[in-house]
Amino acid sequence: MEFSVISEEKITFRAVPILDENKASIKFLYNTVFGRILLKVIIKTTVSKLAGFILGSPVSRVFIKRFITQNGIKMDAYRNVNYSSFNDFFTREIKEGYRPFPADIGSLASPCDGKLTAYPISPDSVFRIKHSSYSIKDLLQDKSLADKYSGGTCLVFRLSPDDYHRYCFIDDAEILKHRYIKGVLHTVRPIAYQYHTVFCQNSREYTVMQTKHFGRIVQIEVGALFVGKISNHKKSSIVLRGEEKGMFKFGGSTIILLFVENAVTVDGKIMKNTALNRETIVRMGEKIGECS
Repeated sequence: MEFSVISEEKITFRAVPILDENKASIKFLYNTVFGRILLKVIIKTTVSKLAGFILGSPVSRVFIKRFITQNGIKMDAYRNVNYSSFNDFFTREIKEGYRPFPADIGSLASPCDGKLTAYPISPDSVFRIKHSSYSIKDLLQDKSLADKYSGGTCLVFRLSPDDYHRYCFIDDAEILKHRYIKGVLHTVRPIAYQYHTVFCQNSREYTVMQTKHFGRIVQIEVGALFVGKISNHKKSSIVLRGEEKGMFKFGGSTIILLFVENAVTVDGKIMKNTALNRETIVRMGEKIGECS
């Protein structure tokens, strides 16, 4: 299995997204005193919602063509429709057959497009992401639930603006719990990690599911700067492998999967890339491991 990788120190996307950490505006917000003061205002969810309102209006269609060009998006992979707004375009649906799941139902498939890192969860429920330690308890705001994943596996999928922003269920499952946690909305790009525990502060939703092949898992959707809306279709019910779970509105965002101990074996190349401080580029439906 061949994967593309990008280094942590020199993250290079296939095209330059609108909100890239190398852009002067993002550097200004995170690397200057005045910028960080301004950042305290713009990360509020009310500001993000205003941006979402603008991007959901018909006038925002003027941004679509430039966005496609800047990010090198191959539109032949997506359904040919007339988009009513930029957000309508951003949550575009891919054509049937472009993100197939593995035929082997015991295979672990990626729930989304993104840049993947994989970590063992330590006994004290702390794991490492981009040089910072994160408590599972703080992430979930539920110590009892967090304790169940001690010794397990954490997968982090970082989406950039050019990625497909719909995501799916990795297995047949029953939804046991769904929770929304209000937060502020930092960019999930590496520049933000220098100043903020991004995954614990950002607005997020998580779903606890009893799956057919991977035990009881938690899937967490984390909002980001100008992604004030995480849209999950189901908060209870039985779900199917490969069924669409939801979508993010405009911006970059992150999905985190938590597995209990001995539930999953992640592909060795992905583990090796993570150990080398590299992210692995994956696509929704691509095999990334298997049930243990």
